[in-house]
Amino acid sequence: MNTTPQQNAPVKRRRGRRPVAETGPDPVDIHVGGRLRERRLSLGWSQSQLGRALNLTFQQIQKYERGANRVSASVLYRAAESMSVPVSFFFDGLHNPGEEVALPRFERETDELSRMLGQLPKPVQRKLNELVRTIAKTAEPASDDQAA
Repeated sequence: MNTTPQQNAPVKRRRGRRPVAETGPDPVDIHVGGRLRERRLSLGWSQSQLGRALNLTFQQIQKYERGANRVSASVLYRAAESMSVPVSFFFDGLHNPGEEVALPRFERETDELSRMLGQLPKPVQRKLNELVRTIAKTAEPASDDQAA
């Protein structure tokens, strides 16, 4: 019986995480990336502009925002600094391990509104913010039927 070394070689097991293609992005990476995107849009920045501020390519920013790539601590720190938020901003709203995570109901509408707001001149953005604050203070809370 003639065997090759490959047939008798032990199977090497990788340590650590399985590739994203097998498991999907980590929920924490998705959350942090979403907060990065949210802040970028609220500032009216493109992915290229944020990339330049962090010395990264826009493709890297895309991957961070999707959660496909994990944001390193140093990049997260630089992002917080350049976007004028505390590092904790990126983790706000993150639930404790084991808790069920519910995605925001109006995420798509919020993203669209952020994009449009970021395209407006700063004085108009300020006026709209004042208007929304006033409406929010005086409006009655919407029931689930009204919100849909």
